[in-house]
Amino acid sequence: MDIASFASLYSSAESPLLAEISEHTRLNHPEQHMLSGHVQGKWLEMISHMIRPRRVLEIGTFTGYSALCLAAGLVDDGELHTIELREADAATARGYFNRSEFHDRIILHTGNALQIIPTLKETWDLVFIDADKTGYKAYFDLVLPHVRPNGFILADNIFFHGHALEEQPKGKNAKAIKAFNEKIRERTDIEKLVITIRDGLYLIRKK
Repeated sequence: MDIASFASLYSSAESPLLAEISEHTRLNHPEQHMLSGHVQGKWLEMISHMIRPRRVLEIGTFTGYSALCLAAGLVDDGELHTIELREADAATARGYFNRSEFHDRIILHTGNALQIIPTLKETWDLVFIDADKTGYKAYFDLVLPHVRPNGFILADNIFFHGHALEEQPKGKNAKAIKAFNEKIRERTDIEKLVITIRDGLYLIRKK
């Protein structure tokens, strides 16, 4: 048994709705690899329960799996805002949100995140960045001023399939993630920790 299989087997099971999203995405979406999946999803859920956020922002909804994981720890009057560029994926996610216990606490925005984020007049307890890799630096700069002190930012895919670890990565996405990683590493106004689940995540705390 490999480590990934062990982690899945010995972690709490997905809810039936999350399992349905996972299976449907795997069978029907050409980019099914973008789904957070069981172990990472459970980690996001655990983080949300630990923080007990009132306001969560997710940049990159995809088919809705990670948003439902992040919504699990919301306080009673909490809300999660999630932004998806692609209308088809947003429609899929909306269908699952409407069937969930969080249907009245998840607000889905469709469009360009760089345009939508400034219109959201919120102070964020938790932000999850999992969208186009070339936009990571801009997303971080846009949201950090609106994250509360001791609030958290999570950034996914910071290994980018191992390519971002190379000295001279090829391709715009790998180069963008490497540049983002260097930007985060050099900052002194945040605490940061690399999490080695799946394709790597940055756990960032605003001082």
